[in-house]
Parts: sequence; C-alpha cells; structure tokens
Amino acid sequence: MMTSDSSQPTDVLIVGAGPVGLTAAVTLRRRGANVRVVDAAEHGASTSRAAVIHARTLEVLASIDLAAPIVDEGVIVPDFTVRDGARKLAHLDFRGLRTRYPFTLMLSQARTEQILTRAFTDLGGEVERTVAFESFGAGSGTESVILRHRDGTLEEAASRFVIGADGGRSSVRAARAITFDGSDYAASFVLADVSLTWSLAPDEVQLFLAKQGLVVVAPLPGGRHRIVATMDDAPAEPTAADVQRILDERGPGDAVVRSVAWSSRFRVAHRLASTYRDGSVFLAGDAAHVHSPAGGQGMNLGIQDAVVLGGILSDVLAGTRDEDSLSEYERLRRPAARGVIALTDRMTRMATLRSPILRRLRNAAIGVALHSPRLQHELARRIAQLDA
Repeated sequence: MMTSDSSQPTDVLIVGAGPVGLTAAVTLRRRGANVRVVDAAEHGASTSRAAVIHARTLEVLASIDLAAPIVDEGVIVPDFTVRDGARKLAHLDFRGLRTRYPFTLMLSQARTEQILTRAFTDLGGEVERTVAFESFGAGSGTESVILRHRDGTLEEAASRFVIGADGGRSSVRAARAITFDGSDYAASFVLADVSLTWSLAPDEVQLFLAKQGLVVVAPLPGGRHRIVATMDDAPAEPTAADVQRILDERGPGDAVVRSVAWSSRFRVAHRLASTYRDGSVFLAGDAAHVHSPAGGQGMNLGIQDAVVLGGILSDVLAGTRDEDSLSEYERLRRPAARGVIALTDRMTRMATLRSPILRRLRNAAIGVALHSPRLQHELARRIAQLDA
C-alpha cells in the first residue's frame, strides 16, 4: 500500500542515523532547518565499533557545541607507540599539536551516537526507526523519496535535499547509480573490547607489528581495551582465547585477557564514490568513502563531512549562499577522503608485510624516520586529521 505525505516538503531528509547522519542533523537543526532522519534499524548502535575520535573531529564538533560532552565521557590518550613485540620502534606524542584537543579520544560509537541523538532530540528532532529508504520517485522541484515503513507501507516523501549517510552499502548511492571504485583487502579484521592486564602504560595506543599481522590495543572507558587485529580468516565471534592467542603471538608477552565484552570480525576495502553529489542528493561518511581502519580515521572523516555539508545546506536554505556553493562540499571533502585512503592504505600494507627481510627493513625505516621530531609531528598531525 502506498501513502502520500501531503505535508510541506522537508528541508533535508537524512537517510541513516549513525554518527554521520546525526551530526548532519544537529548541524542543520541548530540553524533552523526542518530535518527528517530515517533509519532502517530498530535500534542505534549497541557496540563500540568506531571508538577513536581525533583532534580535528573534536574541533568541528565544538562548532556545534558537542565536543565538551564527548570529551567528558571519553578516555584521553596523548601517546601512540609502535612496537615489534615488546621492543619500541617509535613513539608519537600528540601533546605538541596546535589544537585545543592535543590527544586522541577513545569513546564507544554507541555512546557517541547516544550523545548525538540526545542533542538532536533536544533541538526538537526525532529519529524515525524501522523506516527504510526504498527508491527515488519522480517529484518536481524537490526530491521525491519512497520510504518503506516497518509494516510494509510505502510512503512518498518530498525533500529539498537528501543526504545519504547510510554506510558502505548505501542504498541512496546505488539508487543514483554513483560508482564506488576501489578494491578489497585480502585480510580480515578482528574487533574486540576486552578486559586485560599487562605491563604497558594504560593511557597509550599501542600498535604491534608482527609476522602474523598487526594488532592495535587502545584504552576504553571502564578499564576495557579495544583490540583491532588482522587475520587471514578471522572467526565470526572471536573469543577470549582467540584474542589471547593474538596478543601472545604479537604483543609484549605479558598480556592476560580476562574477558571479552563484545567481539566481531569484518573485512574492509578502500573505495571512493565517483561523486559526492547528484543534483540535490549528497553522500557523506561511509556512503562516500571506506578504507582500512588503520589510524581510526573512518568515523572522524564522516563527522567532518557532516558538519561541512550541514553548514553549506543551512546557508543555501537560509538564502545567504546561492546554489552554486553546493559544489563546495565535494571540492572540500573529496580530497580529504583521497588523502585518508592513501594514508591508511600505506599504513595497512606496511603493517601486514610477511617477508622477514621486508619486515626488518620496515622496522629500521620506522625507527630512523620517526627519530626525527619534525617527522613525528607531521605524522601526528596527519593521524589527527589536522591537515585535512
């Protein structure tokens, strides 16, 4: 059954209520736009998944008054150490960065989404759950969007602009036939939040390089640690024994995994949408770009997309900028994504070398290159996305 919404068109329809869609919604609502947010899922994120928030992301969140509540709940991590087993190869200190936020912040995606949702509802918004994007209709002057409700009812909704923030398998991107070029990585990734004990500092991100692959260990609120590791074929739900084996093979040698709060596996690719805009339809976050999790860049890039796009659309809706300025979004954000994809691809390929000779050369090169304070500072800035 099809119903037609006879109300006035929405200013902006956002498909996807993850961190990117919610950030765009808050940005727009703060400027008075009429925003509708729909998501096919019944609930928001309940796991930590993306857990790293970098300095540049906190700067843009500060522009919509959301940095402070997020910083208040996260774990501040000013140090990033690269190791080969227990041996330290390099150390990055984020304290010297020229920013109000000279650190990496660790906070679960679930909690970040809750903070963003609360901000949106405080501004009078509401996330419509179990409402899925179906297709585009044939509206005139506005974008006509067909939405499928939980009971199967189809609704034709009109909106001045549409933002596809619906992830790497974006239905909005597919419906506009926007290509998503790139390739997949051969390795799979383990993702787990664990309780562990070890001798290393509790307030550092540790990256271990080993012949078996890489493993990243980072502190989370509540005394837990986030584990990200490459495997040829990761188990669907990694156990404490699986994570223990990874740390025994690749870590400092004294880590003891006490329990696993949550775990998963995933495969990743590096892909970039051929365009971020098709008429009045825009892509943001993973709908526009996906890449390796190296450096924890993904959610950060998407949140920055959302604030930039939300600001431009707000200006156009308010009449303070003309429609020609809509092209600014892609001009600003697509190069940033290309840079992050290139950085994370190099980091991933470097970290997953199997040849003993190449690994020795890599380790020596890291030690020499990052002995330079200037190169340490430049890399810290890139990871913090302050050059984006």
